Order: sequence, then C-alpha cells, then structure tokens
Amino acid sequence: MCEFRFENITSCNNITDIMNPLSKLLLSFLLITTVGTVACKCKKLPPKENIVINPNEMNVAVQQQIKNLLEDVTDSIVQLSDSTTLNYYQVLQHIYAKNDYAPIWSNKEKWQPQVPALLRYIDQAALQGLFKNDYSFTKIMQLKNRLDADSVQRTNAVLWANADLLISDALATILKDLKQGRLVPDSISYKKDTSTYTSFFLINFNKIIAGSPVDTVLAYVQPQLADYKLLKNSIKQFVDSMDTKSYTFLNYPYKDSLAFLQQFKKRMAEANMPIATPTDSTALANTVKKYQQLKGLTVDGKIGNAVVKQLNLTDAYKFKTLAVTLDKYKMLPEKLPTKYIWVNLPSYNLKVWDTDTLVFESKVICGKPTTPTPLLNSAITDIIIYPTWTVPTSIITKDMLPGLKRNPNYLARKGMYLLNNKGERINPENINWSKYTKGIPYLIQQGSGDDNALGVIKFNFSNPFSVYLHDTNQRYLFKNGMRSLSHGCVRVQEWQKLANYIVRNDSMLLPKGDTLRYNTDSISNWIAAKQKHRIDVKNKIPLFIKYFSCENLKGSLKFYDDIYGEDKKLIQKYFANK
Repeated sequence: MCEFRFENITSCNNITDIMNPLSKLLLSFLLITTVGTVACKCKKLPPKENIVINPNEMNVAVQQQIKNLLEDVTDSIVQLSDSTTLNYYQVLQHIYAKNDYAPIWSNKEKWQPQVPALLRYIDQAALQGLFKNDYSFTKIMQLKNRLDADSVQRTNAVLWANADLLISDALATILKDLKQGRLVPDSISYKKDTSTYTSFFLINFNKIIAGSPVDTVLAYVQPQLADYKLLKNSIKQFVDSMDTKSYTFLNYPYKDSLAFLQQFKKRMAEANMPIATPTDSTALANTVKKYQQLKGLTVDGKIGNAVVKQLNLTDAYKFKTLAVTLDKYKMLPEKLPTKYIWVNLPSYNLKVWDTDTLVFESKVICGKPTTPTPLLNSAITDIIIYPTWTVPTSIITKDMLPGLKRNPNYLARKGMYLLNNKGERINPENINWSKYTKGIPYLIQQGSGDDNALGVIKFNFSNPFSVYLHDTNQRYLFKNGMRSLSHGCVRVQEWQKLANYIVRNDSMLLPKGDTLRYNTDSISNWIAAKQKHRIDVKNKIPLFIKYFSCENLKGSLKFYDDIYGEDKKLIQKYFANK
C-alpha cells in the first residue's frame, strides 16, 4: 500500500488556517498531482484471497485468477500474491492462452493424477544432474500442503492459481534444462525462442496432461547418446552415498596470503586435520605432509595446486562437475554421425565409433595448460606419411627465438632449418636475432624422419588453430598418467590403427568402377621405406575434440582432473550458489 506524507508540517493543527486562498489552491493541486504520481509508480500485487464456497465454481475462479496474472505483466515480470516471480511467464502465457487459461494441475479442489509423479521427479532432480531448488520445490510443497491439510485454505482460488502456475513454471524450466542445458547464453535459449513455445513446450505439456508418464516424457527430451545414458546411470549410486556437508572452497591462486591461510586453516579443520598455529611454518608443513600422504600426493609440505584441488574436490563439487558434463552432452548435435573420432581431453583418450560400436580406443597426449588443445568439431581431410613439421609462430616466439638469440646453431642441434619466404634454406648465423621480439619473417621446419616431432604420420583436419593429430618421437610419454604435455596438437598412440581404419573406410565406400591408389599395405610399405606421401581422404571422418571431466567407466563414475580449469569456470559461473 502507498502513502504520501508531509513529515514537517504535523506541528500545525490545521495548516490551511494560516494560508491565503491562492496558497490553498496550489497546495491542493500539489497533493493531487504528487499522490497520483506515487500511485502510478506503485506495483499492484494480486489479491491474496478469493474464497469460493462451491467447489463446482472453483475452476472458473482459478481460471480468472490465472488470466489476470498472466495478462497483467509489468516490467516483464509476473508476480504471484506472495511476490514470487515466474521464470518462464512468456512460455506460460502461450500455453495457458491455448487452453483459455483453465487450470492444468487441479480440478474442482482436487489435484490431477499427474501431479504426484511430477513433484516426485522434482524432488529427485539430482538423479538428472539437476538442483531441485531451481524449480521452486519448497514453495510448491508449502502451497500443496496448505491446500491438502486445511479445508478453509482449499476454498481460496488464489492459492490454487498460484500452485498451478508454479508447477507449470517448474515443468517448463525442467524441460529446458533437460533438453538444452544451463550453459547456453540467453540469446539462444529456448526461454527466449518463441518458435519452441508450441513445438517443444506445449507439445510436451500436452503429453503429460494427456496421461503420458512424466518419466517417459522427460527422458525423451534428453540426449539419446549411449555415453550420456551411461553417465546418468551412474548418478544414483553416487547420490545415495554422497557427502552433503558444506565445505569451504579455496580460491587458488590467491591475492591475499593471510586471508587464504585463514581459509586453508578452516578447510583443514573441516577435513579433520586441524592446524593449531597456522603461522608456525613447521606445524603447517607437517600437517600438509600428513594430508598429502593420506591422499597419495607428492609429499613436500607445500600448499600448492595439487593440495588445493584435492581439498576442493568434495562430493558437492563432483556433483556440479557431473551437472556440467551432462549439460555439455546437450550442446552436441542431437544425432552424431554414424562414424566419428572422439577425443576427450581430460581422460587423455581417443575413441573411434562406427554404427554405435567402439572400433578401438587409444591413449593420447594433449596440450599443456599453458598451450591447451582447442575444442572443436571438424573432419579428417588428409594423411601425411613422414611429414615435415612447420613450427607455429607461437612456439617460435616463446621457445625458439630465445634459443636463437643465445646460439644461432640452436636449430641445427634440434634437426631444424630456416626458410625464407621463397622456401629457400638460409643460414641462421647470418641473422641479427636480437632485433626480433614478437616473431620472425622466416619459417622454421623440421625434416621428416624418425626424430621428427610429429613422428611418422600426421592426420590433418580443417581448423583455425594449426593443430592436428599425429604420432610422436616421444612415445615413452604415453606411459604417464598425466599427459597434458604438448603445444596443442594431439599425439595418438594407436596412430597405425587410426590410419588403417580411415583407409579401409575409403576402400569400403569406393564407388563401383573406381580404384584407390593406396591401401593399408601401402601405408606400411611407405613407412618402412621412409617415403613421404600425402593421402587425400575421400570419405572424411568427423572429428570431435571435447572436454568431459567425468564418465561411466566400466560401470562406475570416473572423475578426471580438470586440466585446463574449464569446468571450474563453468561451475563458478552457473552453479556457485547451488
């Protein structure tokens, strides 16, 4: 309710007694104008009560209440009588208008049969990688309990209308979160895309209203990819044993060392490893060593990235990682190609899929955190046997230019050479390297051979980052657990299997009457003879390089190291307060 007061004139019993007629007229005009202006700016809340004695008249009253709420939109917000706002009011306007604003989830003071299943689904939202508080669950249950338990409250059409709209808003939000995820920008969200209001929201509302099982309808809108389904199958076991305690999150690296130390002390106490005097470096180091030993980390007593990562890797954080990963699947094409190559960076793994069958998999080495492998969709276009390596500008500037400044013979020692813009070799000793800081007007190449950084084979694909799949001259690195070691390209351990699969695929799909100039034997022979060859792939194999930090591995939920901190950024942006 709005009020208008003159705070400083209350000392006069009757101010108009001391005013002349003109002043009285001006005061009246100011009062009328100001009160009118204030009233216009006040938002009128919907009524809190509309008592309907006859249950047979309840639907009409609820229908009118819903219509009034959805039609009276101020500042793009629909507000219920308790100031609760609806997230998907535009979608609800569309859906309810199609049904003449009639209630969806109740009929004459009784709940429709779909409501218990829908509320149970929301209550168990964690099994879908969702957070039930995103769907007004507590508010809905409070309203439902009031309507179920109190015969007087049951006569209030406002409560029935509020409950109906909140349940619909929750369903619309869940539909979008299951179909599109929560990582997409608003500009392309189903929430803003009016073309989806009928083709997606209304059609799925109608399925549930018509009696289709809630679980079935909501399962169908999600990705149908095998790995997505497997990952979801892992959730229940994890959630059932999940530690739901709230722990202190450590931001690292830090700016304020004293504040970080206090946070660290608190977090170690939560881990049942209290530090009595955190300013005592010996006591601090000894406690850190005990923790490192307990968690299988390098025991050095230092508070580094590994220790902080382990402390932050709580069950609640793992669940958020799971939620992020599920949403990444929703950003993939609805249907993947019949045949494709899948590289998952956090697992250091490559898989080749053919008609839902895993043909083979391989260990890979990917980019270091300072030179991360880019995420992309592309396709293998050609294969180079015994490739030369043209060093990218970024590597020249960062790694090679300092070496050339120290010693012009730096390239020769690495089996590399310098080329001018005509492709002619030039002597590095004739160049004044000190004048270059950000790049050089030359190419640096490494000739083909067993010592070449690319190994004996390279798989090219279109991309703006100058990266590719390839063999390596450091094959011993595949035995490492942590394999983020390259400058951005992906090194493939099973490169021969990959080459043979691509060549066989070309052979199988060869049009009748055509011939190929290569086969799997050709590749083996060329490599044995150390001959350079280029193979144009006729049937390009799609390639996906992705970043999925967890998966169902042999029936169990497996979490991988967030090597580039990508998931940490997404969690902080979208799920920080969950």
